[in-house]
Amino acid sequence: MAMQKELNQFERNEVWGLVPLPKEYPVIGTKWVFRNKLDESGIVLRNKARLVAKGYNQEVRGKVDNTLFVKKFKNDTMYVQIYVDDIIFGSTNTSLCKEFAKTMQGEFEMSMMGELTFFLGLQIKQMHDGIFISQSKYCNELLKKFGMEGCKEAATPISNNCNLDLDEKGIAVDNSKYRGIVGSPLYLTASRLDIMFVVCLCARFQANPKESHMKSVKKILNYLKGTTNVGLWYPKGVSLSLGYSNLDYAGCRLDRKSTSGTCHLLGSALVSWHSKMQACVALSTGEAEYIATGSCCAQILWMKQQLRDYGVELNKIPLRFDNTSAINLTKNPISHSRTKHIEIRHHFLRDHVQRNDCVVEFMETSKQLADIFTKPLPRERFNQLRIELGIIKESCLD
Repeated sequence: MAMQKELNQFERNEVWGLVPLPKEYPVIGTKWVFRNKLDESGIVLRNKARLVAKGYNQEVRGKVDNTLFVKKFKNDTMYVQIYVDDIIFGSTNTSLCKEFAKTMQGEFEMSMMGELTFFLGLQIKQMHDGIFISQSKYCNELLKKFGMEGCKEAATPISNNCNLDLDEKGIAVDNSKYRGIVGSPLYLTASRLDIMFVVCLCARFQANPKESHMKSVKKILNYLKGTTNVGLWYPKGVSLSLGYSNLDYAGCRLDRKSTSGTCHLLGSALVSWHSKMQACVALSTGEAEYIATGSCCAQILWMKQQLRDYGVELNKIPLRFDNTSAINLTKNPISHSRTKHIEIRHHFLRDHVQRNDCVVEFMETSKQLADIFTKPLPRERFNQLRIELGIIKESCLD
């Protein structure tokens, strides 16, 4: 029935027709996609069937439709974001939203879900002083999926003295089960930065997992058990953009590579973060920090481009890290015996600092927010950074 409804929509909206095959373009096939439309509580609203093009067969030719639209009306702005067949829109003037909804419903047969409360697995709570984003429903589904609903709670997702390695003499565990448990929390990191480091760490041992690795993975679920109602808080009225970069020098026991961690904020609102092992072995903490800060700078440049689409211009964005040697490298173009081996591609950080795209600033280690993405931390330090980065319990909003 859902399939027939979709075909009827094609006819009603006149969105297809027989045309001669253009010689310069290849034919893109189609496929049916089936899914259930859920509300924020996970209750099925309706069954959906969509006949879609196999976009993964397309070649990039420059003819790609926009998914973000921005329209300015005197002192007001309207934003429209499209994801497949879902549309999110908002404005600084509610009358513009009402007018847009009326126009769209006049052109297409579509349903209005009202104020955004659930999107792509994210639960969204809008309040007068900010927005709270969480994935509590997904957390509970994970615990149920792996039989951990009745497990004990853990204060942190990883012990601060945990040092995982290959554990070659350890007892092997089922690869598929391990990969399933590691892979499932990856989607949670879209709102749960507090598990980013440990999930990425455990993912390094998927090829040949041992009991010690499985124990660490299950501790993530123990931690989620006690923090299902935790999410990201975005306070209203933020403007300043900041970048933080940090690393754990030679922290990987397998090959002594360093782990980079970065986070980016608009005012006090965290908008981007990552934890990643560096691709090369650094010879000093200064070199490793220089490489990590370069990736942080790259993200800042991308964010500037994105914000420009929203009509926001930012310059001289502060980039804070805790290594004076790396700061000196960004300001001094002279190579000497201890830095001449650094690959050229890492020096683009220095170039953008000189262009004033970002400004490097020293930040004491005790105030370094990106610390949570690079290494296991004691409970007090972990909880402190979690709060400073905007991870709070939903009950704190009441």
